[in-house]
Amino acid sequence: MPKKKGSTAPKKKGSGSRKLSLKAAKKAINVTPDGKRRLILSNMGFTIFPKCLLKLRNLDELDLSRNQIQKLPETIGTLKSLRRLDLHSNKLESVPESIGGLIELTYLNLANNHLTSAGLPSTLGSLCNLKTLNLGLNQLDALPSTMEQLSLLQELALFDNQFIKVPEFLPNLRNLTKVNLIRNPCTFAHAESERIRKEKLEQKEELYLVHESFLCKRCLKICKAEAGKILRKERKGEKKTEKPEVFEEKKKRFEGLMTPNSVAAVTQDVWRIKSKSLLLTSS
Repeated sequence: MPKKKGSTAPKKKGSGSRKLSLKAAKKAINVTPDGKRRLILSNMGFTIFPKCLLKLRNLDELDLSRNQIQKLPETIGTLKSLRRLDLHSNKLESVPESIGGLIELTYLNLANNHLTSAGLPSTLGSLCNLKTLNLGLNQLDALPSTMEQLSLLQELALFDNQFIKVPEFLPNLRNLTKVNLIRNPCTFAHAESERIRKEKLEQKEELYLVHESFLCKRCLKICKAEAGKILRKERKGEKKTEKPEVFEEKKKRFEGLMTPNSVAAVTQDVWRIKSKSLLLTSS
């Protein structure tokens, strides 16, 4: 009886077991207009980091995004010329300590993996030239404290993680201009609003002058009462040598102007809009 087709034949290798030769890797390298050596291997079906890439010591940019790589080689730090490393959308659970050897890196993208805080090494703080770091779409709830040493870091993405609070060292990163913490248990918006609230409490009260025609009768009465108190205090503090006509001249200089900020809980523009509507209603 004839055997069925494929019954004894070896199974075809899936796309996940794809291998890359050093020759093919070298052939795939492109040189950018500014002379950088770039290798793009995105969405190629790799489940294992191609070891032949470790021999490309002069590579400036490496893109291995959108694969299924689960682990990086312990010797990845030997690629010391790398300036950009894109590993987003893989299945990484941790990053080896040797990544701290990539001191020329200015861009590192580890978004959309399975990284936990325990999987981030303290050596991330050694990436002294790093300007952009993307750790979004992972399972992080804390960052290595050594990242406080990333003095050149400008952009940090932490969106879609498990942060309960904002990392304490972030304010110490003097060049950091963009932080994305959306869709975390804590929100950056809440932290920012709290900071603004505290700053406003510390600020000195500002003076806004508006014409009395913009105020409703009730507010006008309150403001006049406040103004009267101020004038009475000024009179008491005046020098005896000051003549009455000097005081009258000061009074004329601000005739028709009020200071509603002493009783208003809104900005000047909102105050004016509300006042106009009240005047229209009363008329």
